[in-house]
Amino acid sequence: MARKPKQSTKSGLPPGRVVYIGNKEDAPVRITVIDYDSNDLKEISVNNVQDIAQYQFTQTCSWINIDGIHKTDIIEDVGKLYQIHPLILEDIVNTQQRPKLEVHDDYVFIVFKMLDYDYATNEVIIEQVSMILGHNYVISFQENIGDVFEQLRSRIRNPESRFRQNGSDYLVFALLDCVVDNYFTVIEKLDEQLEEFENDAFNNPGKHIAERLNKIRRDTIYIRKAVWPLREMVNHMLSGDIKPIKAETHIYLRDLYDHTIQVLDTIEMYRDVLSGIMDVYLSNLSYKMNEVMKTLTIISSLFIPLTFIVGVYGMNFEHMPELKLANGYFMIWAVMILVALIMFVYMKAKKWL
Repeated sequence: MARKPKQSTKSGLPPGRVVYIGNKEDAPVRITVIDYDSNDLKEISVNNVQDIAQYQFTQTCSWINIDGIHKTDIIEDVGKLYQIHPLILEDIVNTQQRPKLEVHDDYVFIVFKMLDYDYATNEVIIEQVSMILGHNYVISFQENIGDVFEQLRSRIRNPESRFRQNGSDYLVFALLDCVVDNYFTVIEKLDEQLEEFENDAFNNPGKHIAERLNKIRRDTIYIRKAVWPLREMVNHMLSGDIKPIKAETHIYLRDLYDHTIQVLDTIEMYRDVLSGIMDVYLSNLSYKMNEVMKTLTIISSLFIPLTFIVGVYGMNFEHMPELKLANGYFMIWAVMILVALIMFVYMKAKKWL
């Protein structure tokens, strides 16, 4: 996970000041439009914000997607065209926003987190997505180019798809559904790692296990923080008091609500599994340490009587009868070996070895 940008850049500024808070970006902003109805579809890229003004009052359904929120002048221009409140624009360019839903007179503002998995670095990537749901249009704001919506775009292009018979509220459902489905993809990858770590915790406990388990624990926390408010958002959509959302879309939203609960249940289960694996890891680590200490203690115990014998005959007394024996040296060796063998047999009988 990238380190969070600091909120202090906004310190002292008045509410509604559009200041970008996020990772430093210099990529150009890309604006694409998919405009469709049951008969026709138009898909274009635009270079000028003024070119999207026409989609505010059409009878078709328009999806305006903006990749890149770091250029605040473009976001402000979009806000002026579609009469979006400055406080909403401020939230759009702040990538640390908590997922939420706000209902306004002419539109609904939605913020959520889009997750993806980087297979090259084994990192969970979190990106904020904001949406404005209006009458026959949806404006989505993403941090970067690239998302999980490509299959959704293919479905929109299909003239037989359900999209072509429904409006902007169904499009919002489909976008959220894509995001939640991708949560399952990320979770499945974490599950594969957990199985691997579970085996290592039993067979090869080491420092790397603790580090990787801690990383997965952080990932599950981030996923839970993304899904929990999303569940509340979907539940709010089902309340029936949001004008752009038709009653016909509620059946799909209920299915989406069930999926969010399923994700949360899976995350809670993984938290328990992580705790169990960590307990096993610490127990095995402690067991190995005890085995090392046991071995060192046994070796020390074997040498205690030998050290005593050597110490006695190393004293500088003038009269030590054994020193004058012709075979005294070999006799001492025999006694020491015999004592060591007796202790070894005793420890073996006690099953200390």
